[in-house]
Amino acid sequence: LADADLAPRIAALCQQLGVRLLTLEEASSTPAGPLPELAPSRAALILYTSGTTSKPKGVLTTHANIQAQIESLVTAWAWTATDRIPLFLPLHHIHGIINVVSCALWSGASLEAFPRFEPRPVLDRVRAGAYTLFMAVPTIYVKLIQVLEADTATDRDAWKAGFAALRLMVSGSAALPARVHDQWAALTGQKLLERYGMTEIGMALSNPLRGERRAGSVGYALPGVAACLADEQGLDITADEVAGEIRIRGAGVFQEYWQRPDATAAVFHDGWFCTGDVAVIERGYFRILGRQSVDIIKSGGYKLSALEIEAVLLEHPEIRECAVVGLPDETWGEAVAVAAVLHSRSGLDLPALKDWCRERLSYYKLPKHLLICDALPRNAMGKVVKPDVRQLFNSSAAQVHS
Repeated sequence: LADADLAPRIAALCQQLGVRLLTLEEASSTPAGPLPELAPSRAALILYTSGTTSKPKGVLTTHANIQAQIESLVTAWAWTATDRIPLFLPLHHIHGIINVVSCALWSGASLEAFPRFEPRPVLDRVRAGAYTLFMAVPTIYVKLIQVLEADTATDRDAWKAGFAALRLMVSGSAALPARVHDQWAALTGQKLLERYGMTEIGMALSNPLRGERRAGSVGYALPGVAACLADEQGLDITADEVAGEIRIRGAGVFQEYWQRPDATAAVFHDGWFCTGDVAVIERGYFRILGRQSVDIIKSGGYKLSALEIEAVLLEHPEIRECAVVGLPDETWGEAVAVAAVLHSRSGLDLPALKDWCRERLSYYKLPKHLLICDALPRNAMGKVVKPDVRQLFNSSAAQVHS
């Protein structure tokens, strides 16, 4: 299914695959027939992983998986038929297709679709009181903050009132910097709800709708979801503030990677899905430290969280965006490397950054490489692609301070 403007872009592919292509106009003019009876175990959807750390894999979910994912969120976030939500997130990602579209349809709520995210049209609708719910990724909140701060006090107050009237605002799909969380609360009066999920499991952890929402935390297990931390030997971690891999079990966990049986078998252990994400539990709330493969830096015998270092660096007055990766180092094993986008061309260098960091980071977390760039490599959802960040340091054109 495609609208009349987009159908020509996929017509040749559909013909090649022998797949019927209908425009929305053609489909809506066809008399409705009875819906088929489908077994809950039937395959329903294939979404591809984002590819931020490895080649994307097709995640196959059944109707039962999707139902469990939807019912968990509808219960946790109290969706009703009176809710109204904008859609500007891509439908090839679980955030858009499950959290927004599927939950809205399941609840009988109203959904207003935009062809893409543009701040002004969305802000105008917020100002008009069009929505009760709002879900976005951190990069979208950053863009909205930039617009709000640049506008007149009159417009800013009107948009602030529109956001303040919403019953829930959610951030996900990437880590939300504490600075952005605090800026948004100061500008709109809304405390963003952070949650954690993956293409393979839907949403698994969430700060509460009613209760304490901690900046930098993704809360605890959603209804119908079991979550734990495991050490490198696969044993459960029961102590607070000890890092381990997040493992998830529940009816929402996917069935298989499409045509990848070996990859499927590799991510399950005793019925638990092994996420590859590392976290700690602090007073009952999970806090994500990052992906095992790209966000955990092994340096000088320490395991460092790239996300924790990034959170500190984002407090630097000259740094607008940053990504931290580990680069091979003969002495340290891996060295902390920072790619940064600055607010201005101030000429921030590595010695100055180290001096600033010494009061805020342990000595073994100090950056050993600094690359100033115009933009960080991101995918369609706005997630930073860490392997591409590493490649920036290897570029012959890169100006790296070491």
